[in-house]
Amino acid sequence: MGAPDLEKVVHDGYGWDVPAIELGAAALGGKTHPSARVRLPLQMANRHGLVAGATGTGKTKTLQLMTEQLSDAGVAVFLVDIKGDISGLGAPGQTNDRIDARLSAIGVKDWQPQSYPVEFLTLEKSGRGVRLRATVGSFGPILLSKVLQLNETQESVLSVVFKYADDEKLPLVDLADLRATLNFLNGDEGKKTMAEYGGLSTATVGVILRKIVELEQQGASDFFGQPEFDVEDLLELRGSRGVVSILEVADMQDRPKLFSTFMMWLLAEIYHDLPEVGDLDQPKFVFFFDEAHLLFEEANESFLDQIEMVVRLIRSKGVGVYFVTQSPEDVPPKVLAQLGNRVQHALRAFTPNDQRMIELTARTFPITKVYDVAAELTSLGIGEGLVTVLSPNGVPSPTVHCVMRPPRSLMAALDPAAFGKIVAASKLVGEYAADVDPAAAKEMLTARMQQAQVQAQAAAQVAGTAAYIEKQYAKQQESVQQSYERAQEEAARAEARDEARAYARDHRYESRYGGGHGGSANGTDWEEAAKIGAEVLASPAANTLLRGIFGTLTGSPARRVRRR
Repeated sequence: MGAPDLEKVVHDGYGWDVPAIELGAAALGGKTHPSARVRLPLQMANRHGLVAGATGTGKTKTLQLMTEQLSDAGVAVFLVDIKGDISGLGAPGQTNDRIDARLSAIGVKDWQPQSYPVEFLTLEKSGRGVRLRATVGSFGPILLSKVLQLNETQESVLSVVFKYADDEKLPLVDLADLRATLNFLNGDEGKKTMAEYGGLSTATVGVILRKIVELEQQGASDFFGQPEFDVEDLLELRGSRGVVSILEVADMQDRPKLFSTFMMWLLAEIYHDLPEVGDLDQPKFVFFFDEAHLLFEEANESFLDQIEMVVRLIRSKGVGVYFVTQSPEDVPPKVLAQLGNRVQHALRAFTPNDQRMIELTARTFPITKVYDVAAELTSLGIGEGLVTVLSPNGVPSPTVHCVMRPPRSLMAALDPAAFGKIVAASKLVGEYAADVDPAAAKEMLTARMQQAQVQAQAAAQVAGTAAYIEKQYAKQQESVQQSYERAQEEAARAEARDEARAYARDHRYESRYGGGHGGSANGTDWEEAAKIGAEVLASPAANTLLRGIFGTLTGSPARRVRRR
């Protein structure tokens, strides 16, 4: 197929009369055709996309040129600066022979160096720029499980902990709050509470606590806390141009999963906070998710489901998401199916696996009679890519070998002085600089346990006082009983004495005055006394007295000696 055929294919597939992002010009057989302009309709920029390719093939510069034109159209942009060179968006570009040759090849005559409104973000406490923080509560159990590398069982336990914190109105602000909650629920008091939630395994809680400690040792405490970043600050406009928010993560290469998961939190927050707007003439916000393969590595099913849901539904919030990675295989099929705009830079076939990946990638592009897609993938030069986008009516455009436009901003890292000047002028840096430590779950649980301890001590004191009073009352009752018994015994003795005296007096009277008893003149008083004593002992009063003294009845059958 000759050049006129190529130009017709590109004109029919990309020649819409709508505002668009200019990507470059089509090429075939090593020749670029300036009239065959390759474009992305601005109104379809929120249909998401993929920018892929091997290291050094030009992915970053593609992000840069797309970001510039989005900003010019009044669309706010978020992207990640891993190598440090995307910060050049804050300064005008510099022309050179290679840029001039590229501009001439693609027929661009209105290229002028241009700087863009940028805001630098950081995840580090010691970093330069606006501090990004999230509370543990807003991060949620699914994303946190991804960062902690928990299995499904451990994730379910963490979900129970978050549910308990929600039910009890315990704010989980930082990792210290989460540790305090886990320790409380793993204690005696917490285990009683957890019974209605299904209980917690002590071993599983121990694993989660150790994972949290490991995360804290990596410096993750800087990421969790307050004030939490407000995603509305990403949607700022300066004049008619959208602000480009650049997350600097060049010093986080040893913690890739942490920052990739943090970006997923940011995207999820955007999804939850922004209102539904339907189809707009252009997106409100575009999010470039760099090093996307880190997000999907070792991800469990629930995490992947959450990503798929956000990507599928966030379009209606006026947000476009572009995953940036080396190979389309890095993105799960369910997510890849949502990405309508594609820029595929060169792939290298050094191994059999590389060759297989190229063949699979070629199959994901629309069928074309102009190109051998698999062959093109390995022959693309730096700053060239295979492109297919969604047309304004939603139909995928033909696959085209595109020579990309050079960015108008600086294609290198911003010098430290210019970087510092931009940070110093930011209104957001001061707003998010200082840490805030509110009374959250840790403090509330500590107060709750102290209150419980005070109540337990008070209850113990009340119980001790009641026991003392009861003991003293028992002693008093015993003393009263003993006094009563002594009085009874004393009364019995007095009664016995009175009866004995009266009896003796009566008998002496009868003996002396002839009351029917004989008596010797010379006196047999001892016999009379013995008889009186025996009768006294047999009297009721004497029996009562003896019972008090000996504890038994005189003449009781249990004590009687059987006569033989």
